[in-house]
Amino acid sequence: MALAYDTAHRPQRHGDDNGELVWIPGRTFVMGSNEHYPEEAPAHPVTVDGFWIEATPVTNRKFQEFVKATGHVTLAEKTPDPKDYPGALPNMLRAGSLVFTPPKSVTGTDIAQWWKFKFGANWRRPYGGLSDLRGKLDHPVVHVAYCDAKAYAEWAGMDLPTEAEWELAARGGLDDTEFAWGDELMPDGVAMANTWQGTFPTHSTKPAGKDRTTPVRSFPPNGYGAYDLIGNVWEWTSDYWSTRHAEPAAKACCIPENPRGGGKEASYDPNQPNILIPRRVLKGGSHLCAPNYCRRYRPAARHAEPEDTSTSHVGFRCIKRIAT
Repeated sequence: MALAYDTAHRPQRHGDDNGELVWIPGRTFVMGSNEHYPEEAPAHPVTVDGFWIEATPVTNRKFQEFVKATGHVTLAEKTPDPKDYPGALPNMLRAGSLVFTPPKSVTGTDIAQWWKFKFGANWRRPYGGLSDLRGKLDHPVVHVAYCDAKAYAEWAGMDLPTEAEWELAARGGLDDTEFAWGDELMPDGVAMANTWQGTFPTHSTKPAGKDRTTPVRSFPPNGYGAYDLIGNVWEWTSDYWSTRHAEPAAKACCIPENPRGGGKEASYDPNQPNILIPRRVLKGGSHLCAPNYCRRYRPAARHAEPEDTSTSHVGFRCIKRIAT
């Protein structure tokens, strides 16, 4: 399939063996925000070359094809190596992943009240137990660690986006708006992305069975024709985590081109000095982001995720850069 337009902000599509890709025109834009969480600041101009990006997050259907072709075993399906987790309780060193489990009530802000490590939870069994992929083949794949996303990208002949590339794609050609679609979270009361409705984490106002991931393309595309860059699932980027962005360039001639994140060592979690697991930048928010808790359903929002961590609300998509 091929559909192209000659204007920068209209969708350009390309279909190949990787599935549908949309073209993101290269340009200079203001990355980050000074108005929300401190890790999003400072807002600063960057220049990014054009690239193709998958129109949707990688789905269970596509990830299943990858696993069948390669025999790949995800990190969540493997027993952890004790040497990587000094001090861990032996009974916790079992294959599994983090699953959002809504509590009836909460006290304080401890996320352990709604995040549970479930043995046996993985991309095939997204809620653990006897859950499976029936009815979910067109949902984003979840419970994928960074290495799993990277392995899929390499198999597909693509790569994971940098944070700057991802943010450029998510903005959909809009620079001065709060959200990827404008200045209102729900214009005229219409949800533009799969985010939490109700009071997080105890009360969802969505219909039963609709309060987790949704099939890709369930919400409108952005200005570039890409779906679900906001909400549904967080998405891995290839950049190491940094607590702040770089300062804006003093002169226009010095604006960073195709910038990368911070260094590997600086990405380690200072609260876990004995566990040296690099962290990468996640983007886009998920179906768990809510006005009362996590307002990260914006292109500028970012979050740190250890490379070895998989959850029921993190997925990914790939990009294809133009060879120079």
